[in-house]
Amino acid sequence: MKPTMYLPMMALMALLTFSCSTDNMPDESANAITLQNAPAAKNIEIEISELINAHRINLGLSPLNNLNVIKSVAYSHTDYMVTVNDVNHDNFFQRKESLIQNASATKVSENVAYAFNSAESVVNAWINSDGHRANIEGDFSDFDISAEQDDEGRWYYTNIFIKR
Repeated sequence: MKPTMYLPMMALMALLTFSCSTDNMPDESANAITLQNAPAAKNIEIEISELINAHRINLGLSPLNNLNVIKSVAYSHTDYMVTVNDVNHDNFFQRKESLIQNASATKVSENVAYAFNSAESVVNAWINSDGHRANIEGDFSDFDISAEQDDEGRWYYTNIFIKR
């Protein structure tokens, strides 16, 4: 196959493996999700947080604070994506409502991704995507990340940003 044939396939693959959502999308539901205890932070989650904050600091932006309630909400969605074997923003507005109620959020956005094997690869993919980069560089105060592997070892990620 010619190299020019690979470019459209790579672009399609990139679109299918990560996505972002903001609070500008139409409301699906006003019901908040039930918070659950998230597991302790994994090394890959800590690395993602550090890379995102390093990127923000390099741009002269304030670093974001980690917030356990965000971790819990992100974890519930990552666990859901693993269960349904699909990277998505299903029920985003339930997560948003939960963060409004439980973290005094006034603005909520999220990035999701799938199948990246390192913190650096997923953060680079998000930074190289306009919508994801806008969330990373946005006017937010707090964030957290959940990364979970499915039975075949593929990673799923949910990174939620809020402003309080």
